Amino acid sequence: MPPLARAHAELGQFEEAWRCIGEAMTLVETTKNKCWEAEVHRVAGEIALMSPEPDAAKAQAYFERSLAVAREQQAKSWELRAATSMARLWRDQGKRDEAHDLLAPIYGWFTEGFDTLDLKEARALLDELHA
Repeated sequence: MPPLARAHAELGQFEEAWRCIGEAMTLVETTKNKCWEAEVHRVAGEIALMSPEPDAAKAQAYFERSLAVAREQQAKSWELRAATSMARLWRDQGKRDEAHDLLAPIYGWFTEGFDTLDLKEARALLDELHA
């Protein structure tokens, strides 16, 4: 459901986007299937930033939850995505050093897969933050 929620947000259908995220969060809780939990929270944060009235504080809270879940599950791919989203937010807020310090060690954990979109985006953001 996170991809559907994001698609609704990209089309400006924020009510539907939030409905999808709410359903995904409910599904995670009721089924106890937590494998998508980090991504659900990350996408919720992205939607909070895309909304007509962006809410950076709400987005940050979702990203923090996403990071915590990914770390608890030792899910490095979800952690990378959450850290990239948080780093973008911090970059936009002028917190370039904090953004770099969050993302660099997570990116550095990976030893392969550098041609994947997630790692390419993280590398590009790190390069931008370092410049």
